[in-house]
Amino acid sequence: MSRTKDPKKISSVVGAMCQSLGLTEAYEQYKTLQIWNSVVGEAIAGATSIERFTGGQLFIQVKNPSWRMELNFRKQDIRNKLNAALERPIVEEIIFK
Repeated sequence: MSRTKDPKKISSVVGAMCQSLGLTEAYEQYKTLQIWNSVVGEAIAGATSIERFTGGQLFIQVKNPSWRMELNFRKQDIRNKLNAALERPIVEEIIFK
């Protein structure tokens, strides 16, 4: 077994594999769900739970109305942070319920 001279990040290898198998959208959705807590922080993560992510729309269940109002004010900022962390504009809209 020979070693490659140019090692690659596992995320790029997995991304390429998913693309070749036609699973890119599912992989991107999975990545989004995995980084939610780290992107929004402990307080928001504790007040929310991810319901689903389909077609660029991220549906988030919010535990109380005052948090929902606050998060609606921060919606664009959260979307921008998610897309920056994902390195692509995957999240088109966040819907707080």
